[in-house]
Amino acid sequence: MPTIEKTIDVKVPINLAYNQWTQFEAFPNFMPNILKVTQLDDTHISWVADAGARTIEWQVEIVEQVPDHHIAWRSVSGGHNSGVVSFQHVDPHSTRVRLEIKYENTGQSDSSVRTVLEEKIKEDLELYRQLLESRKAPTGGWRGHISRNTDKSIKH
Repeated sequence: MPTIEKTIDVKVPINLAYNQWTQFEAFPNFMPNILKVTQLDDTHISWVADAGARTIEWQVEIVEQVPDHHIAWRSVSGGHNSGVVSFQHVDPHSTRVRLEIKYENTGQSDSSVRTVLEEKIKEDLELYRQLLESRKAPTGGWRGHISRNTDKSIKH
């Protein structure tokens, strides 16, 4: 599957950057093409997105989550995709956020799909940065740990 990687530095401490990313239902606040996100349980999330001429829906499973480090997922319905968002301490007031997404090409020219997705991801990360830096606080946070080995979440 093709992979897109994007990185952005956010001028907030790592725990704030991470906490905001765990608030999946708030993603439409910084991802304009995402219409609705519903957290079904600790590890399953339903997504609805505007894909131009149509609306697409899919569900993902969080397969690994380590607070202040990374969140990894894979799709369980809809178009195949997987990815990981990781958080790296830059200094006490800055965090590097790296997003890696693998996606299924649905038959369109890979270069055109890739170009559109890369631009959307870049814009979404910029809006995420603006949201956090203007608020200086996340809309919430979930500090649970999800392990690939046990498939169980541990709440902290």
